[in-house]
Amino acid sequence: MSTPAWTVFLDRDGVLNRKAAPDDYIKTWAEFSWLPGSREAIARLHRAGVRVVIVTNQQGVAKGLIKTGDLDDIHARLRADVEQAGGRLHGIYVCPHLAGTCDCRKPSPGLFQQAKRDMPEISFSKSIVLGDSSADIEAGRTIGARTVQIERVGVGRIPQADGFAKDLDEAVSLYLLEWIA
Repeated sequence: MSTPAWTVFLDRDGVLNRKAAPDDYIKTWAEFSWLPGSREAIARLHRAGVRVVIVTNQQGVAKGLIKTGDLDDIHARLRADVEQAGGRLHGIYVCPHLAGTCDCRKPSPGLFQQAKRDMPEISFSKSIVLGDSSADIEAGRTIGARTVQIERVGVGRIPQADGFAKDLDEAVSLYLLEWIA
């Protein structure tokens, strides 16, 4: 397969899996629960020739609530599940720091810049950022990408987003495949 022209950056919690309770974190694979259609949506993107990258804030590591090994295990199993569904993840980038202590925590663009350093062929103008928070949408706007907000209860629509969807599967159907065509 040729080098993908488009990159889709996905937030993890609230986009791929159910979010933990407020002020809690997904700490082990046993706590990880896929949102319906997420794996299949990643597989659809892969079949369309899109590079898929996860960018996720995980300050539970810095707070001592998540062990680095457990986070690595979650991501290894997540990657295996995606591959089993026929998809591929080109990278998983994590900010493990406390808010305000680094330049990689979204809404800062550090995670995206790390991905671009590892994959120089990434063009932010040919990228789409999907997330469920204002930090995700702001990060996408900062790098010059299109953005889609995955809507969730208790969070209003973020006016700066280019699109809105109830989940990743709907976002792929409504926007992504059309935008990359």
